[in-house]
Amino acid sequence: MQVTALEWGITVAVILGLFVFDFFAHVRTPHEPTFRESAFWSAVYISIALAFGGFVAWRWGSTFGGEYYAGFVTEKALSVDNLFVFLIIMTTFAVPRIYQQKVLLIGIVLALAMRGAFIAVGAAAISAFSWVFYLFGAFLIYTAVKLLRESGHEVEAEEKRDSRIVALAKRVLPTTDEYDGDKLLTRVGGRLAVTPLLLALLAIGFADLLFALDSIPAIYGLTEEPYLVFTANAFALMGLRQLYFLIGGLLDRLVYLSYGLAAILAFIGVKLVLHALHENTLPFVNGGEHVSVPEISTPVSLGVIIGVLVVATVASLIKTRGTAPQDAR
Repeated sequence: MQVTALEWGITVAVILGLFVFDFFAHVRTPHEPTFRESAFWSAVYISIALAFGGFVAWRWGSTFGGEYYAGFVTEKALSVDNLFVFLIIMTTFAVPRIYQQKVLLIGIVLALAMRGAFIAVGAAAISAFSWVFYLFGAFLIYTAVKLLRESGHEVEAEEKRDSRIVALAKRVLPTTDEYDGDKLLTRVGGRLAVTPLLLALLAIGFADLLFALDSIPAIYGLTEEPYLVFTANAFALMGLRQLYFLIGGLLDRLVYLSYGLAAILAFIGVKLVLHALHENTLPFVNGGEHVSVPEISTPVSLGVIIGVLVVATVASLIKTRGTAPQDAR
């Protein structure tokens, strides 16, 4: 897959332009999004993401188009799981609903920047060392097992990690417990201080950093193309703010989502290990020769990912049928 510097530049410019538009059109003036607004813009951003997949298939072929779609669906599913942590952070800091959009959008932009760095490092590692797929695969399988063990407690686990970074920030920075509109910094007694809004942003940024450790190896298990890895991540993160307000009250009903994500991560981990064996160059594995093992195709991967998500979602909704959704405040 050959992507020119011009195509990279246009893609990055368009993505940044969409985030700038999102800020000036929806976030600059603090307000609580309505269900209709959230649903409309969620549909718009998902449509853009799907249309981009069509462009990839037209420009570079259906194989790469399928890899993009598989990556996008996986990253979108992982981002929905992230909303649980965002919700608990907003609740912990009692962030007013009208200011939550600003925290989410800045946090999402930071997440994209951090993932861009991880993508570059991952691409360089894969290009230089084919055995890195063994590490990615083992890490994803470990993450899947860890997710199963923490199922039902993953939010609490993430909250403990976030509280450490916030406690550190409070020790080294002057802080205030009072909000000053949507300002990140304010003056207290003539001294510049950090507001709870900035502390919430720090917690979300730290959580995004941890999420990237799972998501980047996962998508590299579906495609080795940095361009597809970046765009799938960008379009999955885009619209996440609207999705937070759209399904925030339904998050508690997705009780089996963690199990589904664990299954997906384990599946991709196995896929990575098989690919590593197929491309093996390690001298202590089969004498440094490639191992003849079956590899999982992109259509199969996409089918498994979508199938697991459908089963996990339907099972969750059946399990919690009759349970009133909670407000996402």
